[in-house]
Amino acid sequence: QVQLVESGGGLVQAGGSLRLSCAASGRTFDTHGMGWFRQAPGKEREFVATINWSAGVTRYADSVKGRFTISRDNAKNTMYLQMISLKPEDTAVYYCAASRVSAVTIYRGQYAYWGQGTQVTVSS
Repeated sequence: QVQLVESGGGLVQAGGSLRLSCAASGRTFDTHGMGWFRQAPGKEREFVATINWSAGVTRYADSVKGRFTISRDNAKNTMYLQMISLKPEDTAVYYCAASRVSAVTIYRGQYAYWGQGTQVTVSS
């Protein structure tokens, strides 16, 4: 079993920045890919960013490309999402997810483990 805990969410004005963290524990040796998804009220959970744990290969949704940066700290088993130039449209609950697939998948169904989510609110 893999447990994921997100942190770092909060309220920020448009144009500001936030850094989300996702701490992984448990059988992480079977986890090869991690990613961030978000879900706004009334909308489906959507892909944000993903990273291959060993190689560090990344992939981003077009809506956040150039503004968000996904990274990982192998020693701490922690993944990060650095968000800059935040927009009100970025307001959502952000979820950390882990996959047994090594590819940088964007599909929700390929992520076996999920965190509880952390709220990000961007005011205008």
